Amino acid sequence: MPIQAVEVQRLYRQIADHLSTLIASGEFAEGARLPSERELAVQLGVSRPSVREALIALEVAGKVDVRVGSGIFVATRRPVALADPTKEGQGPFELLRARGLIEGEVAAEAARSARPGELDTVRDALAEMKARQHQKLSADAADRAFHLGIARATHNSALVSVVQDLWDRGRGDIWKRMEHHFHTPELRAATFRDHRAILTALEAHDTRAARAAMRRHLDRVDREFTRGWELLKEQEAVNAPKDAASVARPSRNRTEPR
Repeated sequence: MPIQAVEVQRLYRQIADHLSTLIASGEFAEGARLPSERELAVQLGVSRPSVREALIALEVAGKVDVRVGSGIFVATRRPVALADPTKEGQGPFELLRARGLIEGEVAAEAARSARPGELDTVRDALAEMKARQHQKLSADAADRAFHLGIARATHNSALVSVVQDLWDRGRGDIWKRMEHHFHTPELRAATFRDHRAILTALEAHDTRAARAAMRRHLDRVDREFTRGWELLKEQEAVNAPKDAASVARPSRNRTEPR
């Protein structure tokens, strides 16, 4: 058998697999409310964003129910389609932070290097985003074209590949579920304003403004996703049973991800 590359498992997937094992073993009973995100992060020795991504992955797989205003519960036994890890995509919180670091510099370089006419693709993509949002249709393709157009204006094919890879890694099942929970018309309008500010900086060949506008955009999406999740957690705390014993708690062991 030929030697094959070993894929490094993403942290959120390790956490999701561990929680899935606890659910299967009965550590978390059917219908039980899961411990809070903070508790899980402390007990598993991982970050809260990684726990969020794992819980969304479990929801996609049909193993937990995210009930807005109530919390996260172990799903009742029912036939579910097997989750395909290859379609989950990169964890959205981890991805947005990476994009903020990289695409901020890409935007700055594009502002410095773009030649006359090279931003036409970016303008066209922004116009398409506006039209699609007005029609209440998905603007993902136009959004992707916007970011790739900026990368191409750097005249660096490696940066184009990096931006394309970051985008395509992100648009998996977990990202789509996050949008389902938290992406509102108001957030879509804010996204359009963010993109317009980026284009304005590019047209002015203002490297600092382009870098700042791109980072503000990606930071805002990160904050909005986080705030939406925190609102869910706040409601969970309000509605949580007073008897702490009614919330299942996993035991810590050496197999837990870190």
